Amino acid sequence: MSEEKSLENQNHPLKYDRVVVADIRRSRRGKHHELVRGIFEDLETLPPGSAMKIPLGKVDGTSLANLRSAVHRASTSKGLAIQTLSDEDNFYIWKESE
Repeated sequence: MSEEKSLENQNHPLKYDRVVVADIRRSRRGKHHELVRGIFEDLETLPPGSAMKIPLGKVDGTSLANLRSAVHRASTSKGLAIQTLSDEDNFYIWKESE
């Protein structure tokens, strides 16, 4: 009986394509990828006790909430402890002291 069901499933047309799992990219590449990548490239060279000041008007229309979320997601995936603050015009980010 289970052989019959197996054959039935094979004859049923698929609604969606199949792909090999090994071919699927596992990393997330969201719409803020380039912005966040640039921030972290600069952050790596930031001296202790300094913060980066990112003008909110120069982040291609990205909201503060989306920027903060993307930066924290990236820092978690990189295993980098950061702190952030913001005011009306700027977003500040720095590495936590070790």
